[in-house]
Amino acid sequence: MTDITGVTQFMHQPYQSDSNNITRIVILGGGTAGWISAGVIAATQRARGKHNKVHVTLVESPTIPIAGVGEGTWPSMRRTLKLMGIRETDFITRCNATFKQGAKFRHWVTGQQEDEYYHPLVLPTQFGDRSLAEDFVNQTTQEAFDKLVCAQGHICDLGLAPKNVSHREYEGLLNYAYHLDACAFAAFLKEHCTNVLGINYLSADIDRVEGDRDGPISALITRDGQRIHGDFFVDCSGFSARLIGQHYGIEYVSCADTLFCNKAATVQLGYYDDTILPYTLSTATEAGWIWDIGLPNRRGVGHVYANDYITDDMAKKQLERYAGRALADDEVRLFDIAPGNRKTFWKANCVAIGLSAGFLEPLEASSLVLVEMAAKFVAENLPKTAAVSPIIAKRFNETFSYRWQRIIDFLKLHYVLSKRSEPFWQKHRDNTTWPDSLQEQLALWHFHPPAQCDFPYAEEVFPCASYQYVLYGMQPNYTQKDPDADKLSHMQTARCKAHTYQQVQLLKQQLYSQRTLIDNIIQYGLPQR
Repeated sequence: MTDITGVTQFMHQPYQSDSNNITRIVILGGGTAGWISAGVIAATQRARGKHNKVHVTLVESPTIPIAGVGEGTWPSMRRTLKLMGIRETDFITRCNATFKQGAKFRHWVTGQQEDEYYHPLVLPTQFGDRSLAEDFVNQTTQEAFDKLVCAQGHICDLGLAPKNVSHREYEGLLNYAYHLDACAFAAFLKEHCTNVLGINYLSADIDRVEGDRDGPISALITRDGQRIHGDFFVDCSGFSARLIGQHYGIEYVSCADTLFCNKAATVQLGYYDDTILPYTLSTATEAGWIWDIGLPNRRGVGHVYANDYITDDMAKKQLERYAGRALADDEVRLFDIAPGNRKTFWKANCVAIGLSAGFLEPLEASSLVLVEMAAKFVAENLPKTAAVSPIIAKRFNETFSYRWQRIIDFLKLHYVLSKRSEPFWQKHRDNTTWPDSLQEQLALWHFHPPAQCDFPYAEEVFPCASYQYVLYGMQPNYTQKDPDADKLSHMQTARCKAHTYQQVQLLKQQLYSQRTLIDNIIQYGLPQR
């Protein structure tokens, strides 16, 4: 058996017994999921002083392109990049990144011009100390919830960034995430992981998997006969799910009867002016919605839709109306969406992360945050021996089954609260298409605002505040008023409004446009710690 250039000899030794430590991690697949997983695992082991004991190898196909979608993140990406030792300045300049302060939802409720609200990335004022949602439902004014309880929506309206060039890397005056070029990001991570974190890299197609379908995988066999041994395998092979799906045959559980969008048409557009929106713009259509993400050099725009309600040609025409011009066939990329997730994510010594684990429509940027969460879980709970792997696998499967279901609930919430009249939206309001867990929450929230006790996990994908922003952004009067609400509640609402106004005035003096900030970062860089 010949050696592989760039891959150390330990890969070619036989599979270790249960009594030995798990030291060889093999990740199948690159892209953002593969390289985030590799980087988080390697960086975590390095921080624990185990980088000489745990070796990470990533195997990437030279013939399968990465999906290249998923251009929005959650604020957690800042923590992930810091963990991997990446400078924010380098990330922004190399990945064409911009700052994201949340999502603006337009035309989701009535379809009228004034129909819009924000899901910002900051918590409501006094969150954790007092429920401003309770005060809000009993107010007499018609102030929008997101504009009442925080300043971020106001800042987004003004087109301002969440920080300025004097702020240190990964710090700012407001919480923020990123928009990025997914292909550039994957290439950037690959370079950093191999050159800085010491991850072994192999470009090869896998011919077969060595191991029993009911037991652990011992090795991956490439098409040219190379054997890549490992103690633990991470399946980041995308939709093909080469390990968790093809090898282990783990069932893919569809949620198409809950989330109906099954297609996406994407295009890259230029700018009308120099304005880069500091948020994701999501505009509802008759049978779906259009995302609009601003990068320094272009806008990434995509129409997510259900082809049970409109044809591909109709969806493209709606995308053209949004773009304001005709689109050539070679400009538009079509993607199929099969919404759902694996019944089990961790089997034996293999865990699925990314598209191999599942995929939902890209509403609320849940895809990358699940990758981060899964990689973090594996990195922090990496089994020391195969003997304890079933215990950790059970906990992972329970945790991520819960997380996938909560994401489905949260995405569905955006649809069930709509008042639009088209058949697509009417079908979403049919409560026979609602998950039981969402039905239960909505029944409760008619009488009580969403509270932290409604979400039992310490690390939820979408916290209580996110549900409050969407619920009251779409239906401000969803929760019944309390006839016994005291004067303190009304006084608190007035104080909150005044506090938000003061915040906005202070922030306006310190922040400038997204375009100006990006240009300054490219020219001067951000201060390091």
